[in-house]
Amino acid sequence: MSTISAAHCRAALVNGEFAHDVRITVQDGMIAELAVGAPPERDDTRLGLVAPGFVNAHSHAFHRVLRGRTHDGRGDFWAWRERMYDVAGALTPESYRDLAEKVFLEMRDAGYTAVGEFHYVHHRPSGAPYPDHAMELALADAAVTAGIRLVLLDACYLRGGIGEDLSARQRRFADADVHAWLERWHGLRDAVAADPRRSGLVTVGAAVHSVRAVTESDLAVVARDLPASVPLHIHVSEQPAENSASLDAYGLTPTALLAETGLLRPSLAAVHATHLEDDDIRALGAAGVSIVMCPTTEADLGDGIGPAPELAAAGANLAIGSDQNAVIDPFAEMARLELDQRLRALRRGVFAPGQLWHAGSAGGAQALGLEPERPLPGLRAGAAFDAVEIAPDSPRTCGVEPLQLPLAASSGDVTATIVGGVMTGRGER
Repeated sequence: MSTISAAHCRAALVNGEFAHDVRITVQDGMIAELAVGAPPERDDTRLGLVAPGFVNAHSHAFHRVLRGRTHDGRGDFWAWRERMYDVAGALTPESYRDLAEKVFLEMRDAGYTAVGEFHYVHHRPSGAPYPDHAMELALADAAVTAGIRLVLLDACYLRGGIGEDLSARQRRFADADVHAWLERWHGLRDAVAADPRRSGLVTVGAAVHSVRAVTESDLAVVARDLPASVPLHIHVSEQPAENSASLDAYGLTPTALLAETGLLRPSLAAVHATHLEDDDIRALGAAGVSIVMCPTTEADLGDGIGPAPELAAAGANLAIGSDQNAVIDPFAEMARLELDQRLRALRRGVFAPGQLWHAGSAGGAQALGLEPERPLPGLRAGAAFDAVEIAPDSPRTCGVEPLQLPLAASSGDVTATIVGGVMTGRGER
């Protein structure tokens, strides 16, 4: 692990293209200056092929326990969910910290420099609260140890389904009501901000689990009382059954319900957005909402293939996430974002390579509130020096045009990850 004050890259992604001889000066973890075509200086850290760090905009760290343990039979998302509840019920602050540290280290080594952790295992299995945000701060401390930037998306989860009470296994996810969640959310944000060791890498965003987990009036309270600048994430139309339940209860799709309650705004991120109506696509795009696609999870669970190109064309910002962490590899997510759409559209080149880089980096940063909207992917002055070095001559990458690496490389080609100017090599602790 080393702290970089200046670096020279043989090539780096800048303004949507790979440029040669890029020299970067760093101050307080930020890119102070970036010069293209500049020679190296004596004390520069020498780097090879460099791109912005990848951003994992949707993770459930504890789902990692199920990797390779749910493929021995048939079933669907709902059958898988029962296995997930078993794992959630066994977590303690201590065990969650240890597990999350391993997951975040794997993400960092894969080239993710930031992760949005969609967190809803708040309390004891009985529903009684832990003191002092123990589960949330376990995740924060795991991220600090792993050296990855964390946006802790603390989730409001109050119902077992539309019109349904919580089950016994969901009690630990829930606060007393939406006002209690908001009070706890503010307390958590203050607790993280008060600790300089955590606040350097950790920020607190918000989430609503889904329209299944709250009422229409709860959504309206969140829209009114949560600051509009806070990134707010929600699972949207992951399953057709969610759409049917929302239509039966409200006469509205989940997207239309979010619009009705005032939550369609640029700080909103809709996760999955797999089963949408045409009107939903238009509404999400018009509002400038972020869409977090999780292609490896959506394939693993048999969820379906969402209308990603239609959403992008309508004006939505695309990002990627590892979700259940059955796969932790940003290249796999970017490649599937394109390849799944080829299967759906029966043609190649649905997304240009630059769009895949954007979804893997700047799009995720926008969805997590880490950066404002950026039209072209790349390193830039004034941004945090979060970057990844990629081997250009591995058995997978030799001869590959750098801009096409999302469709050729894998996480095994990441040789170093830089977060806030601090560089760690693969496997370094």
